[in-house]
Amino acid sequence: MSGTAPARSAAPDRAAAPGRTSAAPSPTPAASPGPPERLPVGTIGSYQVTEHQFVFVDRSRAGLGPRVLPTFVRYPVIPAAASGRLARGLFPLVVFAPGYTQCQSSYATLLRAWASAGYVVAGVDFPRTNCHVANPDENDLVNQPRDMSYVIRQVVAVSGRPRGFLAGLVDPARIAVAGHSDGGDTVAAVAANTCCHDPAVAAAMVFSGAEWPPMAGSYFRAATPPILFVQGDADTINPPADSVTMYQADTTGPRFYLDLFGQGHVPPYESQVPAALVVARVTVEFLDRYLADQPQAAAAMRQDADVAGVATLVSGSQAAP
Repeated sequence: MSGTAPARSAAPDRAAAPGRTSAAPSPTPAASPGPPERLPVGTIGSYQVTEHQFVFVDRSRAGLGPRVLPTFVRYPVIPAAASGRLARGLFPLVVFAPGYTQCQSSYATLLRAWASAGYVVAGVDFPRTNCHVANPDENDLVNQPRDMSYVIRQVVAVSGRPRGFLAGLVDPARIAVAGHSDGGDTVAAVAANTCCHDPAVAAAMVFSGAEWPPMAGSYFRAATPPILFVQGDADTINPPADSVTMYQADTTGPRFYLDLFGQGHVPPYESQVPAALVVARVTVEFLDRYLADQPQAAAAMRQDADVAGVATLVSGSQAAP
C-alpha cells in the first residue's frame, strides 16, 4: 500500500446567483522562512566534541616533494535542540601547530576545550618534526608556515562541500592560528613575518614561541592581526626574553602578554596544573573577542588572567613583565 494519502474529492461549487460571478477565494500567503539559525560561541563545555582525521598532501612546492599533513579536527556536535535552518559557517576555525617532536595529540585537553566552546579546531602534525619521525629535522621549520596556510585552505574547502563531516561548519572569515614552541615560531611567521603572512588569519596565539632566525623575511614590519603571547617565566627552552621581544615589536595590532608564574616550557599547555586552566580560559576569551566579535570578552580575559600566584596579563602600551 502506498504511503501517500488517498486524494479527497473536491466539494461541489455553490451555484452562482443569477447575474453575478462567484469570486475565487484569495490564496493564503506562504509563510516566509525565518533567518538561518546561528549557534552560540564562547563558553567552554557548551558543546559535546567529535573528531575526524584528514590527511592533506601538498604537492605544490617544487623541491620539497609531497608534504603529507595529517590533520586531526575536533569540532562541536550540533545540539539536537537546534531547530530550523542552520546558517552556513557556524563556527570559527583555529589551526594549531605543535612543538618540535610533538604531535597535536599531546595538546588534546586544550584543543578539546576550544572545540567545546564552539570552535572548529584543526591540529596539524608536521611531516619532518612530528612525534613519530625517527630522525626529525628542526631546519624544516622554515616550511611549516606554508603547511599551516595549506591546511587552512583545505579545511575551508572541506567545509564548503554540500555534505560531509564538516559541511557548512567553518566560517572562512573567522580564522585563527595557534602554536607552541617551534609551533609558536611557525605561528609567529604566519601572523607577522613578510615571508609567510597569511591574510586569512584574523588572530594568532603564540605559546612559548620566538622569531626563528633562519626564516626569510622580516617580522612585525607590516600590520598584524591581534596576537596573544603566552609565556612561562621559568621556561628555560624558549626563555621569556623571546616572547618579550615579539610583544615589544608588535606595535600595529592589539597585543597581549599572558605571564605564567613559575611555569616551564610544557606543563601550561599539556597538563592540568592551575596555569593550564588559566590558559584554557584566557585563550577562549581571546578567540571570543577577536573571532566571535564579542567586545565583552576583553574584560573577561583580564579577570580570568589575573590570578594571584598563577598568572597576570598585560596589553597595549603596558610593558611586558
